[in-house]
Amino acid sequence: MAAQKPTDPKAAHPPTSGGKPERKPWKKKTPVEVVLEQADKLKAEIAETEEELKAKRKQLQKFEEARKLFEGM
Repeated sequence: MAAQKPTDPKAAHPPTSGGKPERKPWKKKTPVEVVLEQADKLKAEIAETEEELKAKRKQLQKFEEARKLFEGM
């Protein structure tokens, strides 16, 4: 059974005034602001990745300890 496509383009996209707040007006950023924002995002991403890496190292250490136990049997 084929899916029916809406024929009326207005029916496909409901109006935005349906209780949703309007979008903030666009504010042009200077190149300096763009670079600083990107640097902040990158710092946050690095911090998150470092936390994941710490957790994986901890998990690896546990597996290595278990491996030593199995090899000692």
